[in-house]
Amino acid sequence: MSAAAVAIEADELPPEAYASALAGLPGMGPARLAAVIGAMSPAAAWAKARRGGPWREPPVVAALGPRAAGVVAGWRAAAAAIDVRAGWRRALSVGLGVALHGQPGYPPALADDIEPPIVLFHQGSLDVLDDAPRVAIVGTRRCTATGAGMAFELGRDLAAAGVVVVSGLALGIDGAAHRGALAARLAPPVGVVASGLDVVYPASQRELWATVIDVGLLVTEAPLGTRPERWRFPARNRIMAGLADLVVVVESHRRGGSLHTVDEADRRGIDVMAVPGSVRSAASVGVNDLLAEGRTPVRDVDDVLLALGLGAASRRQPVERRPAPTADDQPVLEAVGWQPASLDEIALRTGLSIVELASALDRLCASGWVERDGGWYERIARDAS
Repeated sequence: MSAAAVAIEADELPPEAYASALAGLPGMGPARLAAVIGAMSPAAAWAKARRGGPWREPPVVAALGPRAAGVVAGWRAAAAAIDVRAGWRRALSVGLGVALHGQPGYPPALADDIEPPIVLFHQGSLDVLDDAPRVAIVGTRRCTATGAGMAFELGRDLAAAGVVVVSGLALGIDGAAHRGALAARLAPPVGVVASGLDVVYPASQRELWATVIDVGLLVTEAPLGTRPERWRFPARNRIMAGLADLVVVVESHRRGGSLHTVDEADRRGIDVMAVPGSVRSAASVGVNDLLAEGRTPVRDVDDVLLALGLGAASRRQPVERRPAPTADDQPVLEAVGWQPASLDEIALRTGLSIVELASALDRLCASGWVERDGGWYERIARDAS
């Protein structure tokens, strides 16, 4: 491609179009994209990728690493098959917004981050990020019913207080937090994902994705069609941390993505809080370790609001829509507790016969106060649905 042709295309297409195409090249992670676009304009970088280099700019050479020749060859082969104009038309046709770091329209919330996404793809308005405080709620996919209930409550009550809830839309704690935020129908939620916005992952979250887009904001640094490769999840977590004024971990195993988000928050000087969990629960080992390190505990939404400097008075009290337990069932509910318990354990705590107890538990399950999982029973937090 001649220099004149490149200039013509650069005039016709915005820099976001070329940056989007560059972001889709194989092996083009955040560090390499930052180095390439930091060294030259997106249009010039795209032309060089199509030619196969040579890349002599020191930041690009460093980012390419010891396998530079193979990476550059992969870029050239892939770029030859990509029509930038067609890709840009497709993005516009599906309502995809593209914000380029350093250009007008890029969200101020990420502009000064230590590792900002160079290209941010979004559906929904970026204005959601402008004024309201933002709290990232993170945790394990393999959560307990108690953890999911707590995430739902925090998401709902924070949104009711005007706080934007940021999460990764994963199964477990993330999804529960966003469902809570949506139930409040006040502050719009923000989802940060690790795939293209046309590749819903996990697929079971499709309805939740669509709802977040309708009323809030969904963002990613992955272009359309990008599958959720393993390395993209830690990269996604840094964006969640970068968007947050505060990070709350609800449940976490000793190793997991939520603890990576904690590390990213620490890199940015963002406070991390943790919800205490049972020492007998594997899902709470990570959060209890955080508390042992000296992180601030979260007992309810007031703790989070106070940490944000909002004060507990700014919280709107949630309305309980479940029928209240009867006088006979209330002691059974209290005996179930917040950790899984067997029928025999609850019988010992209440002194009721198995027949009486089973009837009470059936009523509590039907009214949404208790969840049954196999032979175990567990209390459920307040629900606004």
